[in-house]
Amino acid sequence: MAVYSIKDLEKLSGIKAHTIRIWEQRYGILEPQRTKTNIRYYQDEDLKLLLNVALLNKNGIKISKIAKMGNQELAEKVAAISEINFEDGTQLDALTISMIEMDEGKFDRIVNTNIEQIGFERTMMEVIYPFLDKLSLLWLTGSINPVQENFISYLIRQKIISAINSTPLTGERDDFKIILYLPEGERQELSLLFMHYLLKSRKKYVIYLGQDISLTDLLDANRIHNADYIFTMITETFAQEPVQDYVDRLADAFPDTQILLSGYQVVAQEVETPSHITILRSLEQMLNFIKR
Repeated sequence: MAVYSIKDLEKLSGIKAHTIRIWEQRYGILEPQRTKTNIRYYQDEDLKLLLNVALLNKNGIKISKIAKMGNQELAEKVAAISEINFEDGTQLDALTISMIEMDEGKFDRIVNTNIEQIGFERTMMEVIYPFLDKLSLLWLTGSINPVQENFISYLIRQKIISAINSTPLTGERDDFKIILYLPEGERQELSLLFMHYLLKSRKKYVIYLGQDISLTDLLDANRIHNADYIFTMITETFAQEPVQDYVDRLADAFPDTQILLSGYQVVAQEVETPSHITILRSLEQMLNFIKR
């Protein structure tokens, strides 16, 4: 069972610590435990309750009314609002609840409703990506645990794979043939999978190699396909060599192929590149590249 401070609750719910204390004192919303030194701490059930209360309160329901609701009514109100309110904050709060509660059904309803309303691509860019940004912050501040992150990442991965599989294969080469891969040691596959979807949905010829690919394996794949482009992302810090050294080896291995690089490490370290390597610094630049 996880233990949370009031600051953790503030980060996860968006409700100020001062307000949480008032809700405790006036309405009995939460009943924190206390350490031997009289420091408040909260448990999983407290966090789940507060997230649901916060979502309803942000959507105009008075805290005095929420305090009188039973668990069943509270859950029904949250489900109803999550499915009809497409404001960014509500969607992020609802997804956060599904992650904390590890509730696949709730996640599925939220994402599927968005897909029906605005399509898969917009759902990814307007709902899932902002949620992943929030997830990164929560992870860095230690407010969520690895099993919750793995749970929600797996569900998002399955949604992207389903969208890729639902997109028909192009019968012929279109503008170009592109290889997608992640280098050895890279595990953050969600953005690469989404890139696969974006390209495939625009009828591009994609060869998806996946994660943990060595340069030797990449050379073997390119001998077969002779791709026009190679795309990769470097997000993690390499353990065996600096990022610049890897980029230099990649450039030397494929002197006649256009290489596209993205990812935090490439951008943050201001990697130097030869003329046949292009750095895409954001999702917007990736989309502009595909349009061109």
